[in-house]
Amino acid sequence: MTDIKELLLTEYKISHDTFHLGESVERKLKNAFEQIEKTKEYNFYKVLLAMKKIGLSDQHFNWTTGYGYSDLGREKIDTLYAEVFRTEDAIVRSSFANGTHVLGLCLKSLLQPGDGLISVTGKPYDTLDELIGIKGDYQNSLMKREIDYQEIPFTNRGTLDFQGITKALHNSPQAKMIYIQRSTGYHYRKALTIENIQAVVTLVKSIKPDIICMVDNCYGEFLEIKEPSEVGVDVLAGSLIKNPGGGIVLSGGYIAGKEILIKQIAREHTLPGIERECGLTFGQSRSLFQGLFLAPNIVSQAIKSAVFCGALFQEAGYEVKPEPLEMRSDIIQSIHLGSKEKVLAFCEAIQTVAPVDAFVKPEPWDMPGYSHKIIMAAGTFIQGSSIELSADAPIKEPYIVYFQGGLDYAHGKIGALKALENLKQL
Repeated sequence: MTDIKELLLTEYKISHDTFHLGESVERKLKNAFEQIEKTKEYNFYKVLLAMKKIGLSDQHFNWTTGYGYSDLGREKIDTLYAEVFRTEDAIVRSSFANGTHVLGLCLKSLLQPGDGLISVTGKPYDTLDELIGIKGDYQNSLMKREIDYQEIPFTNRGTLDFQGITKALHNSPQAKMIYIQRSTGYHYRKALTIENIQAVVTLVKSIKPDIICMVDNCYGEFLEIKEPSEVGVDVLAGSLIKNPGGGIVLSGGYIAGKEILIKQIAREHTLPGIERECGLTFGQSRSLFQGLFLAPNIVSQAIKSAVFCGALFQEAGYEVKPEPLEMRSDIIQSIHLGSKEKVLAFCEAIQTVAPVDAFVKPEPWDMPGYSHKIIMAAGTFIQGSSIELSADAPIKEPYIVYFQGGLDYAHGKIGALKALENLKQL
């Protein structure tokens, strides 16, 4: 321990006060960390059992050329995700550009002119604005295709508005889908737990049994021992450079759900008649399998990092969400910093302890899809991988920074310590 202290104080320029505060915080988090380990162990066994059930073999790591016909690995990864998420079917592709891509593909595939979409968690990520038609002039947006769109904001207490959801469903006979964003995004609220998701799905299905319940599952995989698909959700989607990729998958996304819905989505991904029968995996099959195998452990490291960061900053007098010992359902820790200068200092600190591009100073920029300048600190092995240690924030009031990831708890810990130390220097 003395050697660790000396290294952090001399090489990372952590003060004695910050170091000792970190030690105190860790002692208080012992029980919380033990619970995270139990959840990780359960999810690991779940993934391992799924791999045994589907008969995974090294022949599934090979890849084809050209059209990619009879790609055993491509077919088997779909089967594996369906098994892990307890769904009828799934489609997993490295060619999906990001989380927004798979979410948008679901919306475009499953909604037709005259249908209705109700987002029951307020406005989704800014990156979906143009597809929905909230802004921009995209000629094939949902709203220009005459798909009715509604948002039900959270209550003032930050909870789902069940009364508002009920009213919207009764007044919208055309409603075909409800959209649930599990993670906080750039909102200062807690992520939805599986219990929250089950409650809203149960309500919605009691009013309109045939409605499609869709969940944006980004940042939420393996936080609990169940996934949304196990509590009545019809289709869910996420990014492979977040939780389920285990920190090693280069790109891609997944969609899992009812077979009839996945079939519709597969048609739109390619073309009717081709669907999922073509498309190269470009040698990524092994990484897709191994990433999922590693994911429960990697996610546990990220959760520990978030819990430590939240507890450290709360002890230092900052407002955080969720609070350290609250139930978590995504890997994101929000910290209310209150000023642009503190946001910049926080992100600069995270960048200085990155394994890649530690010498770079992050600057706010006009990131595609967002209405405000965004600052992102992410010296990651895989560009944009938010399961790796990173921090980002929109440059706007009330100046909240979002800390996430950490392939190893020690990395998340030094990131949080360095960020607090930076703020002390202002």
